[in-house]
Amino acid sequence: MKAVIEITYLVSSILFIFGIKKLASPKTARLGNLYAAIGMFLAIVATLLDQNVLTYEWIIIGSIIGALLGAVMAIKVPMTGMPQMVGLLNGFGGGASTLVALSEYFRKNPNYPVDTGAAFILPVDQGIAIILSLLIGGVTFTGSLIAFGKLQGIVTGKVVKYPFQHPINLILLLSVLAAGAYVVINPTEMNLLFIITAVSLILGVLLVLPIGGADMPVAISLLNSYSGLAASTTGFVLGNNELIIAGALVGASGIILTIIMCKGMNRSLLNVVMGGWASAGTTGPATTTSAKGQVKSIDTEELAMLLDAVRSVIIVPGYGMAVAQAQHAIRDLMNVLEKKGVNVRFAIHPVAGRMPGHMNVLLAEAQVPYDKLYAMEDINDDFPNTDVVIVIGANDVVNPAARHDPNSPIYGMPILNVDYAKTVIINKRSLNVGYAGIDNELFFYPNALMYFGDAKEAVTRLVNELKASS
Repeated sequence: MKAVIEITYLVSSILFIFGIKKLASPKTARLGNLYAAIGMFLAIVATLLDQNVLTYEWIIIGSIIGALLGAVMAIKVPMTGMPQMVGLLNGFGGGASTLVALSEYFRKNPNYPVDTGAAFILPVDQGIAIILSLLIGGVTFTGSLIAFGKLQGIVTGKVVKYPFQHPINLILLLSVLAAGAYVVINPTEMNLLFIITAVSLILGVLLVLPIGGADMPVAISLLNSYSGLAASTTGFVLGNNELIIAGALVGASGIILTIIMCKGMNRSLLNVVMGGWASAGTTGPATTTSAKGQVKSIDTEELAMLLDAVRSVIIVPGYGMAVAQAQHAIRDLMNVLEKKGVNVRFAIHPVAGRMPGHMNVLLAEAQVPYDKLYAMEDINDDFPNTDVVIVIGANDVVNPAARHDPNSPIYGMPILNVDYAKTVIINKRSLNVGYAGIDNELFFYPNALMYFGDAKEAVTRLVNELKASS
């Protein structure tokens, strides 16, 4: 039986690896998700057989409740709520690791719940694993809840700073490590273990609270990595090889994704974690003039006439598309334009939206062909040869200030070069600033036209006008 279980763990690990590999492309993401789900099912079955479970009643009850909650979330949560749900699920993983570490400590402690005075020797490796699981799991749990709150609008999306912020965080972290070392040496100190857990939970809040809403894609990726590391340390606590491998895979892939997100904003991870853009999450009043020029707008009929005479269009989606749930209307726009012989493509910035791949997921849901979705580095050189670029609800990722204004907080961030196109149509509700909290000078460029309105309604009107003019 032991050999069968280990082989099952090996097969499960292979499925996890292939699943993550398939998730790298929108074309194979669903298959990758299926591979990973099968791998997880095999791992759970093997673990239940391996650990000599005394009773399955609570496991069955928990599985039913979890499955029902998961099904409700999957069905009810809109695509705009995916970043929040991912953040919340990361937190659940961290919370589970914390609870498992605590329960395993108490299971091994002969003086719990009644102090019998018996000797308690905790192996050093297991003691270290328990402390790390409490630390990483606690930080992940509360940090993810704060990230969820920022994305949901419950917690402010602004950068939150307070006096001695970084020294306090460092002191708390060192205190946890010092207390953890003491518990490893003297495992009977149960109260100290509770203090370690509480401080870890507080540390999670203090580490994520300063991160602005504009940096949430990085924060979500980093917390995903934390949840994997927490699972891996819990695997050491339980002596479960599969959990160690699965957690390490999630942790490593999360770190890689975090690095990709940081490069997408030309930011260091340290800069993001320590607060990032001070202006993030702020709002600004709408204006129609600036030193850079004057805003020009276009209505639906004029835009339809303009699109009737073009041969190439690039659509740049942003979070505004997600908020308005405009992806289906944009698909209809693509279909109408293609019937007129227009070459339509989509340019996806790596940090567009509120989590990695947010735009890809939305467009895939609307059945936009995968081969029409282009990463920034694959399409940026094509903008000068493009007749019209339609920006749907994007802001900071198309702001030319990132290229030339050293005083801009987004200076150096790679952007989509939409301003190089012959004409740029920008669909937004107003001229208010984006999540970075700064004006977008693109709005005032001579080749830019504002198409005001809710993305779904505005694009639907445009589609109807194009159909009527056919």
